[in-house]
Amino acid sequence: MLTGPRTVLFYTGLALVTPPFALLVMLCWPLPYAVREGVARIWCRAVLLVLRVSCGVCHRVEGLEHVPAGAAVLLSKHQSAWETIAYRTIFPAHLSWVIKRSLFRIPFYGWSLKALEEIGIDRASGREALREVEEKGTAHIRAGRWVVVFPEGTRVAPGEAGRYAQGGARLAIAAAVPVVPVAVNSGRCWPNNDWRKRPGTITVRIGPPIDTAGKSAAALNREARDWIEQAMQELDGAAAGER
Repeated sequence: MLTGPRTVLFYTGLALVTPPFALLVMLCWPLPYAVREGVARIWCRAVLLVLRVSCGVCHRVEGLEHVPAGAAVLLSKHQSAWETIAYRTIFPAHLSWVIKRSLFRIPFYGWSLKALEEIGIDRASGREALREVEEKGTAHIRAGRWVVVFPEGTRVAPGEAGRYAQGGARLAIAAAVPVVPVAVNSGRCWPNNDWRKRPGTITVRIGPPIDTAGKSAAALNREARDWIEQAMQELDGAAAGER
């Protein structure tokens, strides 16, 4: 009930907290990356707080014991913008994201993404995009960051699955780091085709790291996809039982 007014309240709060934090990230550009990302993490926590207070959206995390000590590539389900905010508060590592280059043009938010050195690609460029993900992603991993990849390339609705591209798997093999599969059912509270936010609890399930040694990109990608989609079926079934 009252999802419309509560969502308006959320977006009002989002509009208030985003510009100052984005400016602060940009002002910190000459400083080490850890400082810039630290500011971004505070913004993410602030947004999640506003979301919880205004719309009643909470979250829980399963499988934190699977988070490896070293660098990794996160291959994650992507149902909404929620995970692009929440993951910085969930995972302890410095995160780099593979995103659409066009996002850099969004005032304040996009400028801060540029300051955070996110990996912007043009997905329409095909092989060139894959090369950029592999080269820039490997450099970021060598710098001690994790790289987050949404292998389906875009947001998908609950209960649906897109085609899993191999870019993230190729990156993990090139950088010789494991893949960590992640399932998330954020679409039940933050639907992609509806501006309103619905109260509820989003679940993030982190899977055991998948070793890349001796595997092809296709095999690694298929193993991650199978784990994610199986976990999504379980999360969707559990959510249906809560209604």
